[in-house]
This record gives sequence, structure tokens and C-alpha cells, in this order.
Amino acid sequence: MSTTATMGEMANSAVEFYPKRGGGDAETNHAGDFGVTLEELRSLMEMRGPEALQKIQESFGDVEGLCQRLKSSTSDGLSDNPTDLEKRRQAFGQNFIPPKKAKTFLQLVWEALQDVTLIILEIAAIISLGLSFYQPPGHESEGCGNGSGGAEDEGEAEAGWIEGAAILLSVICVVLVTAFNDWSKEKQFRGLQSRIELEQRFAVVRNGNVIQIPVAEMVVGDMAQVKYGDLLPADGVLVQGNDLKIDESALTGESDHVRKSVDKDPMLLSGTHVMEGSGRMLVTAVGVNSQSGIIFTLLGAGEGEEEKKEKKGKQPEAAVETNQNKAKKQDGAVAMEMQPLKSAEGGEVEEREKKKSNVPKKEKSVLQGKLTKLAVQIGKAGLVMSAITVIILVLYFVIETFVVEGRTWLPQCTPIYVQYFVKFFIIGVTVLVVAVPEGLPLAVTISLAYSVKKMMKDNNLVRHLDACETMGNATAICSDKTGTLTTNRMTVVQSYINDQHFREIPDPSQINPNTLEIIVNAISINCAYTSKILPPDVEGGLPKQVGNKTECGLLGFLLDLKRDYAPVREQIPEEKLYKVYTFNSVRKSMSTVVQMPDGSFRLYSKGASEILLKKCSSILGANGEARNFKPRDRDEMVKKVIEPMACEGLRTICIAYRNLPCDPEPDWDNEAEIVTDLICISVVGIEDPVRPEVPDAIRKCQRAGITVRMVTGDNINTARAIAAKCGIIQPGDDFLCIDGKEFNRRIRNEKGEIEQERIDKIWPKLRVLARSSPTDKHTLVKGIIDSTVLEQRQVVAVTGDGTNDGPALKKADVGFAMGIAGTDVAKEASDIILTDDNFSSIVKAVMWGRNVYDSISKFLQFQLTVNVVAVIVAFTGACITQDSPLKAVQMLWVNLIMDTFASLALATEPPTEALLLRKPYGRNNPLISLTMMKNILGHGVYQLIIIFTLLFVGEKIFNIDSGRNAPLHSPPSEHYTIIFNTFVLMQLFNEINARKIHGERNVFDGIFGNPIFCSIVLGTFGVQIVIVQFGGKPFSCSPLNLEQWLWCLFVGVGELLWGQVIATVPTSHLKCLKEAGHGPGTDEMSEDELAEDEEEIDHAERELRRGQILWFRGLNRIQTQQMDLEQQEGE
Repeated sequence: MSTTATMGEMANSAVEFYPKRGGGDAETNHAGDFGVTLEELRSLMEMRGPEALQKIQESFGDVEGLCQRLKSSTSDGLSDNPTDLEKRRQAFGQNFIPPKKAKTFLQLVWEALQDVTLIILEIAAIISLGLSFYQPPGHESEGCGNGSGGAEDEGEAEAGWIEGAAILLSVICVVLVTAFNDWSKEKQFRGLQSRIELEQRFAVVRNGNVIQIPVAEMVVGDMAQVKYGDLLPADGVLVQGNDLKIDESALTGESDHVRKSVDKDPMLLSGTHVMEGSGRMLVTAVGVNSQSGIIFTLLGAGEGEEEKKEKKGKQPEAAVETNQNKAKKQDGAVAMEMQPLKSAEGGEVEEREKKKSNVPKKEKSVLQGKLTKLAVQIGKAGLVMSAITVIILVLYFVIETFVVEGRTWLPQCTPIYVQYFVKFFIIGVTVLVVAVPEGLPLAVTISLAYSVKKMMKDNNLVRHLDACETMGNATAICSDKTGTLTTNRMTVVQSYINDQHFREIPDPSQINPNTLEIIVNAISINCAYTSKILPPDVEGGLPKQVGNKTECGLLGFLLDLKRDYAPVREQIPEEKLYKVYTFNSVRKSMSTVVQMPDGSFRLYSKGASEILLKKCSSILGANGEARNFKPRDRDEMVKKVIEPMACEGLRTICIAYRNLPCDPEPDWDNEAEIVTDLICISVVGIEDPVRPEVPDAIRKCQRAGITVRMVTGDNINTARAIAAKCGIIQPGDDFLCIDGKEFNRRIRNEKGEIEQERIDKIWPKLRVLARSSPTDKHTLVKGIIDSTVLEQRQVVAVTGDGTNDGPALKKADVGFAMGIAGTDVAKEASDIILTDDNFSSIVKAVMWGRNVYDSISKFLQFQLTVNVVAVIVAFTGACITQDSPLKAVQMLWVNLIMDTFASLALATEPPTEALLLRKPYGRNNPLISLTMMKNILGHGVYQLIIIFTLLFVGEKIFNIDSGRNAPLHSPPSEHYTIIFNTFVLMQLFNEINARKIHGERNVFDGIFGNPIFCSIVLGTFGVQIVIVQFGGKPFSCSPLNLEQWLWCLFVGVGELLWGQVIATVPTSHLKCLKEAGHGPGTDEMSEDELAEDEEEIDHAERELRRGQILWFRGLNRIQTQQMDLEQQEGE
């Protein structure tokens, strides 16, 4: 009972956070409306088992009594009267847990300001501002060297402050843009969140009708129907239950399923999963007053304290941060980390334990791993370059001034010298700013957020951002059959009744009347009462199937036999069912017991034919009388009836019954004794037609290098027939179709343990796994993921809809849950929800995933070209002419366009079908392919040649004053303006080149399909004109005339032509180029190192968000990484 105690304490302490609405008077009024107060209900829900029953009896007499006090009815539920529902919300709260407050825009701005490089720039700018106002006495400064050079007249000295101010301004620009991006991302994320919450609906009874309502609209007093696979959205008391078993591990941490019944333990808690059975519950607590709501409230209060702690100890513990938390931090702390009721898990503690014991966790998404590593490498290079630049400048100046000219350091000259040093420092920082690709995380975020938004339209609801990108690398899909590959509209097309095999629906007159009567009862009573057939929504449409589709198929069969199931159900309502053995994955059958008028019992059973026929000892013959049914007869029936049906892709269901005596009453808990010795009534073949768009989708997958495997609970013949219809198996291929039994026999050794080597012998050829249990599915997925047969680690996607698919969905790299047929448990475990349950939507997800990968590659190709060129220009320029040809403010502008805008432009390219024509990239494929490397270096060379030509002989070409060696604060020169302008225009045209990364010739292909791209390129061009013509001193620009502009444009357009030249050079001849940005190499590292490296990369990623990575990396780390890389290359 310890859990209960702690729960109770939690609940009591939680009361304080939610002050009672409207003070005490309001409270009593509400209590006056209903015969029970919120407090009473809360204290009731804190009890478990017998003591809860006792409390109900003491306070309310029984559950009926409680129901009356809440003005509800166990049979009809609440009335749908809005004022009554509103009253209930007032009195007992809404079924909604308020999310944590979003970060305000100002907070995001403050976070963006934490970027170290920006801080350094700000400090430098402020120093430069301060010094520019210091005017040394004129005559003395003559002796301070060429520092104060002669070019300065009065006006110029005044303008000295502009550079500092301009830097500050551009810093503000960068910060605002970053903050805005974060903000819009957070907003999208919250939108997604609320959409997911709206997706979850629940069945309640209102006015005697069962309706589906969004979970948030449930109120206290509702009669909710709970069934297998539900995630309970509120607390309640069981009113009527059949064989109900609940997994309460989310609240208590106990993994055993708890049996619930009206007379032993009727308390049902929110956040727990229904693992078996069905029933009805009276809702007694919702939202913040429910058990998981109370825990949330405590978490919300606890988190504030956590954050304070973290601020004190600057280094958050990288090791303990579980994946879930990381996701929270990255994607804005969203109330319930993308899942309706998650963080209430007791599992988080276990997760931490696991993490410490060094079990490799679900790896970071491939792309992030590669990017982080790449960004770290680039950052280090940039840091080194900028340091060298500053050192060279300072040394040059000191030697030039004090050694060559032999001056002495005069006190009154100090400010001037300091001003020089500040200028050098600013140049160094600018080199660093340009070198660090802070646009990378931004590009990933934008690209993912954009894809997620668009994937909604393609029926993919993405719950975890990185799933979208992992999908692009998928090499295998393990799909369910029912509902995913097929339409999940079951219809009975063949039947075997009274020793006759009917190939279509028989006429009722062809069936013995007694048999017909038994069939009607067996189907009406032994199908869950939640399954029904409703009239079609549209005139002339197909009737709507509600509930379990197989059962709906059987009920439809009755309607086809001109009989109706409704009168039977009215005669024997659900409350009168004596005992129900609900369907589960172990039984593969469902049985219901009813008491006959004479007091004896009758058991109706239905289930998978090969399983149920083994339990039959007789069968209804031609005259409607039972005759013996021996194993020999059974084998014959399997050959003559069941196999032919299965080979046509039909699912065979056996329907049987048995009479049991009332005296002595059978022992209902001994299921094996009860469900045996049955009389077979009929075997029906149910067809579930293949979805029309599936074969085409599977062809696309196979062309894209993705293997599709079918994992199903159906029998092997049905499975094989459907697989052939879908094109999963083609005649003449070398493939395996086996069932669960055979699979287990092949993968286990003599001791019954699973061996990876044995799985490796099977999976490459396996295409269909039939009659599989959820564990087999999990074993297969794990086996494929852990396999090392192929040089690439397989990336596996899995689809699932049942509660039992949870483990496999969690294990897979990407888990797809069905939005319509899926249970809440499956949706919890998944990464992406298919809102239309359709396999072809998975193909769309692959397309988007590959598109994300390509967008990032495009951006990288563009950005690295700019980085390489800008850094080299600034560095050599500074070393040769003591001043960077590109000024700090200009660098910041270039940085802004290439980082922020280009990431927007290139990350929002829509995907094309062509993406599905290539094989997946694989996990350890480099991020920057040889073709990209060729493009980066090719364009880099072109730009450097142009810029250095302009820098050293530009003044002769254009016949203007040289801008080299200009003294401090001299006016901007046309010479350097041309260099700046040319540089930016080359980037703009190169941005168009960057749209293609596989060496395609037509870079304009589909460019007008992306309005964002066009508007950004044109917008940047417009702003560039304004900067050059009117930027003046702040941007160090002097206006250019038309001829100069045309030359700049001509050189820019040259980029496009040069791109064609580069495309002509075959990549295969450039073996000398190295690819960069490999995935983290794991093969040659020990477990220990691996964990350390993981942690390091996680940490790196967090820091990278704030650009601090450069300053925090220890040197030893660099060495270990270099060793790793060398080892990789050596291999």
C-alpha cells in the first residue's frame, strides 16, 4: 500500500497549487447541485481495492448510489444538455491539464543573446564606440605613427563611432531573427501538440447513445466505455466489466496487469492502459484532479525548482538527461512532451538507471550526430584561423610601428594604439563569426518544422521531430497486414455450414433453421456490443462499420442472411452476459457465456479456425444435428475448406458453441476446461481487400531500396496470397514465407535462447511472417536492427495498431501507429501517426525524410562555400594588407543572408518523386558527398580568384583609387565596395547552384514551385542594392555607378556558368577529395568510449545551440576524435 500512501500525500499537497475556484461559497453551491463534492471524490480516488469498495458502501451505498448523486445513469449516461455539462465543468474541473507557459519572445531574445561569439562582438563594438569618442590633443598625436594618418579631416573623426554602432545594430538583427525562428518553431510545436490532443477521442454514453467525444470534453458523471487498448483519459469507478485487466505500471511501476472487477477492485485511474477485456466506468475525476493530473501538477511545481538548481550549477548533468527531457528542452518545453499522458511514467527513473548502466539508448538521429560533429570540426578550424589572424595583425603592427619606424610608446598615444588593437580584434571575431556555421542547427530546425507541417497534409502526424529525417534513411519496413495494406472493411464472402461449402452468401432457405438460429445468436451475443453496423453517411455509400472490423464483418453476414442482431442484443443486454473471455493475442479467440431460461449455461466461441477447430469435438451436419468430429475429419476440413479459402487471401473464422450444466456450476476461472469439447457451427471466410494504392506504393519502396516485410497474425496461406497481391513477393524471387512457430524454431538454440547469428540467416530473405505474436514482431525488428551482416546498419520502420505492438514500435527506428484503427497504447509508443491508416502515406514519409536530408545537404554545400571563401579572404587580406577587405558589418550581413535566409530558402524545397529513385544514404554515409565536395571547392576557387584579382589589381581595372592600406577611420572606398558587392552577388547566384546536389545540370528545375526561395533571393538582392548605394559609412560602402554594377552582376552570373563547367568534371576522377561529416564511427570503439562520445555529442549539441561549443571543448577530446577518424580512414 506504500504507493497509495505516497499518492495520497501527493494529492494532498497538490490541492494547494489549485486554489478552489471562487472561494468556499461557490464550492458549497456546487456541492448543493450534486450530492457529492470535489473533495469527497478526490479522497475516494486515492483509495484502492477493498478499502475503496468499503468507502463507496459507507458513503454512497453502492456505485449506483454514487451515480445518482452525480445525477447520471448507468444505462443512459448524461443528457447532452450544454448547461448541465458546463455546470459539471465548473464544479469538478475540465478534463484538461494546462500546459506549461510558453517562453515569451523576450525570453527567447535573451537566450539568443547568450551566444558567445555575439557577446564578444558586442564587447568589441562597445570598446570601439568608447574609443572613437576619445579625441587625443591634435599636435601631439603627430608622433604616434601612421596611426592617425593624414586622410582624417574633421568629418571623418566624427564618423568613427559609426562602425561600433553598426556592429551593435547587426548583432540586434541577428538576435531578433534567431529569436523569431525559435518562437515560430515553438508555436508550430504547440499547434501540433494541441492537434494530437484533439486526435484522442473516447466513447461515452450520452442520452443512451454511444458517441465518440474528444477526451478534453469528458466531464465527471460521464459513462465511459472502456475496451482493450484504451488509454484511460480520466479516473473512474467500474460499473460493469468483462474480464478487465489494466496495466497500471505508468502510475505504480508494478508491471503485472491488475484484474479489475465491480466487486473486488473497481477503481480505474487515468494514464493506465487497458490490456484485456472491456467494461463501463463512471467518470469521477478529470484533468488536474485525476491521478495523473495530480502528478502533473507536482511535476509542474517541481520543474521550476529544477531550473533554478541548473542555473546555479552551470554544467547540467549530461549523463542523466534522458532522451525525453532532451526533446523537451529542444522543442520548447511543451506541457506534455508530445504525448497526451506521458511524463507521469514511473519509467523515467528506470530510464536513468539504464542510462547509467550504459545500455546504448535509442541513438540520436543520424543527421544530428553527423551535423554536430561537422559543426564542431568547422568551429575549431574557424577558431584557429581567427586567432592566427589577430596575432598576425598585432605582430605586424607592433613590428612596423615600434621596430621598423623605431618609435617609442607615448602615453598620449595609448588610445590610438588601443583603437588599432580593437580593430584587429574585431576583424578576428568577424572571421570567427563567419566561420562558425550557426545556421546549421537553424537549417535543421526549419527544415524539420517545415516538413512536419507539410506532412500533416500527407496524413502523417509526426510526434517526434527526428523521426521525419530518420525515415529518409529507412531500409526496411515491417508492416501489418490488416488495415495498413488492406482496407480493413471486412466482408464474409464464403462460408461452410451444414457440410456445405458456399462460395457466396447463401440464401437463408438453404440453411437448416435451427442452425441459422444458433448462428444468429452466436454472432450477435459473442461480438463486443461496441461493434455495430450503422447506416452509411452518404446516400448509397457502404454501411459504416463501428468497432472491431472482423466482428462487423460477421454482423454484416447476419444482415446478408436477412436477419438482424439488434433484437437479440436487446433481449440479452450486456449486463446479462454471465462471463466473457475477451479476445487477446494469446487466446486468438473470444467466448461469451449466457444463462439459458432453464438455468443451464451456453458458451459461444469464435476465433482463428485452426485454433478453434482443435477444440471442437463435434460439428453440425447436413440435418442440423451434431455429429462426431475427429482429428481425421479436421485434417480433411483443413484441406478441403480452410486452405482453399486461405489461398484466396481470406481470413477464416470458426464459430462454435457448447452447452454447460448449471449444477454443479462450472469453474469459470479454469478456461481450458470451459472452452473445449465445442460443437462447430460454421467456418466463414472473411475478405479484407487490398487497398488499391498499395501495390504501387510498395513498388516505389522497392525501387527506392526499401524492403517491405509483412508481419501478420493471419495464417500463412492468407498472408502469402495477400503478399502476392500487394507485390511484396513476386513469382520467381528467392524469398521466405514462414509462420511464427517455424520462425521461433529457426532462431532459437537448443536452450531456447535467441541467437543473433540464426536471425541473420533468416531475415535478409524473409518477406512474410504469419501467425506471429507481438514478441515475434519485436524479436524480428530487434534482430534486423542489431544485425551486422550488411555493412550498413539497417534502419527499420514498423507499423502497428494493437496494444501488443507497443514494444516493436518503441524498438524500431521509426514507429508508425494507425490513427483510425490504432489503440491509444500503440499511438503512445509511436513516432508518427498515420491519420488515414494507409501504407502509401509511409512512402510520403520516406519522401519527406529524404527531402530533409537533401535540404540540409544543399544548405551545407552553399554555406561551406561561403565560409571557406570569406575566411580565406579575411585571413589573407588581413595578413597582406593589414585590414580585412570585408568589414565587420559587411561580414555580419553576409553571415545573416547565408545563415538565416539561405537556410530558410534551401530548407523549404518541396520534395519530388525523383527522391524515390535512389537508394537510402545509410547511417555511416558522409554528409558531404564527393560531388558536393567538388562543388564547394570548385566554386570556392572561382570566387577566390575573382576576389583576389579585384583586391590587388581592381583599382587598375576600374581606374579608381586603391582602397588598400587605408588609415583608421578613412572613408569607404569604391574599390572595397566593389569587392563586397561582387562577393555577395556571387553568393546569391551560388545559392541557385546549391539547389541541386547530385550534379544535375538544370539548377532552375522547379524553382518557381518554391515561392519562399524566389522571394528570399530577390529580397536579398534588393537589400544589397540599398546597402551599397545608401549604406555609406556604417556599411563601409560608397555608391557604385551603373557600369560597376553591371560588372559585379556579370561576375555573379558567371557562377551559374562555372557551375556547368564543374558539373562536367566527372566525380570519379577526383578520388583525392575527402568526404567530410561521417556519422559517428562506432565499429572500432569500446562500449565505454562510445558512451562517453555519445554524451559528448549530446552535450556538444546543447552547447552548439548557443555557439559555445568552440570555447568549451577540451583538447584531449579533439585528439580522441582525430584518432577515431584516422582509424576510420585507415580501414
